[in-house]
Amino acid sequence: MTTKEQSSGGSTIYRHQATDRPFTFAQGNEASIELISQHVETYIGPIQSVFHEIISDLVHIDILYVAPTKERNYITLVTSGMSNLPMTVPQGAEAFRYAELLICLPADWQLSNESMQKEENYWPIRSLKTLARLPHEYNTWLYTAHTIPNNNPAEPYASNTKLMGMMLTIPSIVQQINEFFTLTISPDKEVHFFSLTPLYSEEMDYKLNHGAEALYKKLDKAGVTELLDPRRKNTCKKRFGLF
Repeated sequence: MTTKEQSSGGSTIYRHQATDRPFTFAQGNEASIELISQHVETYIGPIQSVFHEIISDLVHIDILYVAPTKERNYITLVTSGMSNLPMTVPQGAEAFRYAELLICLPADWQLSNESMQKEENYWPIRSLKTLARLPHEYNTWLYTAHTIPNNNPAEPYASNTKLMGMMLTIPSIVQQINEFFTLTISPDKEVHFFSLTPLYSEEMDYKLNHGAEALYKKLDKAGVTELLDPRRKNTCKKRFGLF
């Protein structure tokens, strides 16, 4: 069940409640996987490895791993499978029924099988998988400027950060952004690629109270992008009762 309300800043707040439903086994779509992989390699770089899901509910979510290079000295992770099913979009947004997500990590982020047993290393991947499945679990959608807290009430993702939520943004890591943002699978299916930008609780509150554009300005001024810095400056931390 999903309910809607408006924040003081004009944002729509969706509140999702879990429903009892059976596990729905899902498999990957090989044709879509190939097209998404080609798209990522064309605009970001060679896919060095893939984090495969063993058992999938609703949609089969793999994570494509693009290794750091001299030009892009960071790891790029991109979902593949969120777009296997359409999201439940509002009227007028039918062109945005299909999406995939990405996030960037520092080049030295530990992603070995052993390292990912620790939540301090695994939480960005968990976030990608959780958010990629969320629209299909709750019959809703994800779009740019949407913010999703980590639990309710929001809590830090892991012990190595105080970041507590994600905001969908237009990717900033790709020079040919217009070409990368949209992948045409078929005449009636366009997949859009959104970045996840991690936020502090105060930043999510600021967006609800003042609107997305006001938060964008603060993040842009501070140089905040989808490249994760788990200890970055909080752009909306209160000082003496003021932002």
